[in-house]
Amino acid sequence: MSKDSTPLTIGWIGIGAMGLPMAARVAAAGLQVRTFDSSSKQLEAIEKLHVPVAPTARDAARGANVIVLMVASPDQGEEVLFGEEGVVSELRDDALVVVMATVGPDAVTRWGDLLNARGVGLVDAPVSGGVARAEAGELLSMVGGADEAVHRARHVLDATCRTVVQVGKHPGDGQRMKLVNQLLCGVHIAVAAEALGLAEALGLDAEAAWETVRHGAAASFMLDDRGQRMLTGDFHNVRSAINLFVKDMGLVTEAAHAVTYPTPIASGAHQLYMAARRAGLGNLDDSSIIEIARGRSSSPSSTGV
Repeated sequence: MSKDSTPLTIGWIGIGAMGLPMAARVAAAGLQVRTFDSSSKQLEAIEKLHVPVAPTARDAARGANVIVLMVASPDQGEEVLFGEEGVVSELRDDALVVVMATVGPDAVTRWGDLLNARGVGLVDAPVSGGVARAEAGELLSMVGGADEAVHRARHVLDATCRTVVQVGKHPGDGQRMKLVNQLLCGVHIAVAAEALGLAEALGLDAEAAWETVRHGAAASFMLDDRGQRMLTGDFHNVRSAINLFVKDMGLVTEAAHAVTYPTPIASGAHQLYMAARRAGLGNLDDSSIIEIARGRSSSPSSTGV
């Protein structure tokens, strides 16, 4: 329940590959939720799950106690909150904004300050785990925010996440932890592609190579999860796009530069994602980065490689 004990109403903005199953989990938990996304395709998809949709972001936010942002970029978040059609004018005095997207600490810190001046709280709660875990409600959330605000966000967090870790008391702390997480994720995907590409170049059966290393000391979630898609070429079934890691690894290196911390491996991985986008793979699944390891310079066909 919210502060005034009225029923909790959630405005959910952003129902992409991760946001859609997360919003569906919130609705399945019995919470009142209205969703919005700029993609009509995504709105149709969530309507099929019997989750209410709103015609605009402002309509989704109107009268809500909690606003959840699962946008793709800091610019999208800025526009949703404070743009010409931003939702800030619709927020109740006791509303809470929960940022579950990866948008970087600078953006969330700024939003927190602007919202706080209006009497609106912000909880910084980016998530990790991928689409399958989002569908199962088994994500990890790295949370930054005041204790009282985090407590008010628990309904949403518990409906979508198996593990919730409060890593700090301020907006931005969750994003900083998420960058540490994304550094590892981005590097693990890139190096999995390099390893499987090497197996192919050495004349090995790449499927057998993947089955071998995923059961040994070289195992990782990303090798296990992305490896098979790399080998089958199922790149058009997008669970996490190359463009998202272009953005995320850019945020990682930007944050590292700001504190004069060298990240040579993460920077190298970022360049690989940039090369993949330049090769036309940006909107394909991030497992398609193996095409760069293979030396291919154009987007594979929809039938695979």
